[in-house]
Amino acid sequence: MATNFVKLESFDGGNFIRWQRKIHFLLVSLQVAYVLNTPKPEETENETIAETGKRQKFEHDDEISKGHMLNAMSDALFDIYQGVLTARELWEKLETKYMQEDATNKKFLVSHFNSYKMVDNDLLWNNFMKLKEF
Repeated sequence: MATNFVKLESFDGGNFIRWQRKIHFLLVSLQVAYVLNTPKPEETENETIAETGKRQKFEHDDEISKGHMLNAMSDALFDIYQGVLTARELWEKLETKYMQEDATNKKFLVSHFNSYKMVDNDLLWNNFMKLKEF
């Protein structure tokens, strides 16, 4: 069965939240997103056939999820994260690194915006005062 997917823009370290939402939507569409928040079933000695099937399905879905996440990364990030064992571990590592960077970037942008507004208000006030002198 051949399925056509829209190629996601490669994640290069910027706009993590947007990329994460797109990847999550893709994984939900493939019905494999559960591996991101479900513990892996452990192999037991007296495992039933049903339990073996569940574990194997989880392992397959985990590999599919991890593969799609890695495929949607730039080559440089792929090289860094290809050794991660599970999709959940990859998801958590990316969140830890890039959510903090996104938050820092937003704080930086907001502080510059606030500074700009203050400068803008000062300019407006000075221009108003100059007009008043006429």
